[in-house]
Amino acid sequence: MDEGLYMGQDARGMVKEILSNWISAGDTLLEMIITHLPSPKTAQRYRTKHLYEGPQDDVIAEAMRNCDPKGPLVVYISKMVPADGTRFLAFGRVFSGTVSTGQKIRILTADYKPGTKEGLCEKSIQRTALMMGRNVESVPDVPCGNTVGIGWLDSFIHKTATLTDHPEAYPIRSMKYSVSPVVRVAVSTKKPADLPKLVQGLQKLSNSDPLVLCTKEETGELIVAGCGELHVEICLKDLEEIYACCPLIKSNPVVSYKETVTSNSSDQCLVKTQNKLNRVYASCEPISKNLQKALEKGEITMEEDPKERNRKLIETFEWSKDDAASIWCFGPEQGATNMLLDLTKGIQHMKDIKDSMSSAFQSNTRHGALVEEETRGIRINILDCVLHADSTHRGDGQLIPAARRLYSACELASSPTLYEPVYYCEIAAPTQVLGGVYQVISQRRGEIIQEDQVSFDQNVVKVYLPIAESFGLTESLREKCQGKAFPQCSFDHWELIKDLPHEAGSKAEELVRQIRTRKGITADIPTFNTFIDKL
Repeated sequence: MDEGLYMGQDARGMVKEILSNWISAGDTLLEMIITHLPSPKTAQRYRTKHLYEGPQDDVIAEAMRNCDPKGPLVVYISKMVPADGTRFLAFGRVFSGTVSTGQKIRILTADYKPGTKEGLCEKSIQRTALMMGRNVESVPDVPCGNTVGIGWLDSFIHKTATLTDHPEAYPIRSMKYSVSPVVRVAVSTKKPADLPKLVQGLQKLSNSDPLVLCTKEETGELIVAGCGELHVEICLKDLEEIYACCPLIKSNPVVSYKETVTSNSSDQCLVKTQNKLNRVYASCEPISKNLQKALEKGEITMEEDPKERNRKLIETFEWSKDDAASIWCFGPEQGATNMLLDLTKGIQHMKDIKDSMSSAFQSNTRHGALVEEETRGIRINILDCVLHADSTHRGDGQLIPAARRLYSACELASSPTLYEPVYYCEIAAPTQVLGGVYQVISQRRGEIIQEDQVSFDQNVVKVYLPIAESFGLTESLREKCQGKAFPQCSFDHWELIKDLPHEAGSKAEELVRQIRTRKGITADIPTFNTFIDKL
């Protein structure tokens, strides 16, 4: 090595010189990208059918497959990027056409329904830019196959959207993430006068990060939910220093659970509307884990052809023809794992009450009867109805409250319990400290699934770890393993809690009581008799 290379230079400069001259990481990375990643023109030919929600034979789909810069404009906005203290750039990928400054576009938001004006707005593009690392460079236009930053659309777009100039274009299918916002923190301001800043800051944070969830509880608490302890910590730091710009009070992190049922309901549940003129009977049963996974992945949706959906349910999941053809809706949203079915036969006016019953179902799946958490894997079967002939006596005001009581009763009559979120965790550690790793994992209810020796003295321990037990994991490993163990965690799945809340002294009962107390509702678990009516 040349003596002049390092004489008079600090270590950082010397390393920089070595990397730039002998280890060309930038060139290597670029070559790997070119070699192993397909070009947009190649990739879009086979990806369009998975991305575009409209017909695959229309002009938009054809232009996307060909990556045609002269075709109709199609841009998918994946996130909002802070551009300065107050505004955001819409960051996305151009799949077809060319986006340019001054161009008039249609914004198809996540709520857009084809053929309607719901979730649709029109706007002229004021700025197009290239995102060059941390720099933003304004350009007059950007053709398809590239990523682009578009300003200022933050008043119209929340998280994601599709931009187009074609009046008959369908949106790009929303991205599915393998993670879920399962760690929550309540935030408030130290000064009451700063509350408007906090509300605006939460809106900006929600726009900038597709994985964060900012909500307001019925108690008035403002909640920030993220994918893990570190993610929430970063979000709160950005909220305090960048978006809200005011000192905050933060609660201890808590974990989100999901409610489910473990058996068919013990009885048919009956409710009457307040005017006593309508009666609805229903039952409840769990949805198989395989079907839950298919629903989550979007393999079965309400938008697909009913015949194709029915075929999948019959052939793959062994549903009957009648059940497969009776699905009213999924809840709480598309891709969710709860279903409402109409199994009635020959009942008049069922189509008239469908919207009311579905609306109540959406609400109940967001806030279950057990601990007011989102539900998972619950199927409600409407078995029979006695409906008044006059539509004025079976309106939303009568049916929705009755339906909510009915769904709560069905859930509580079907041995309800909880799902808890679980991390997949890889812990790298040398052999001499593995005992400390095992001790920490056993104390936190972790399940060791595999151990690999990757080198002479280096091991990787693979673990399923409940997220509720993951707080402070890094510090515990550092203490027990002399700082030589390094964990990497990612959300993996929802695990059913084995015992039931109705079993006295069980862990599930203790957990349910803790959650209900924290939310300010009675600690005692209600029974289904609380919600049903008598004949």
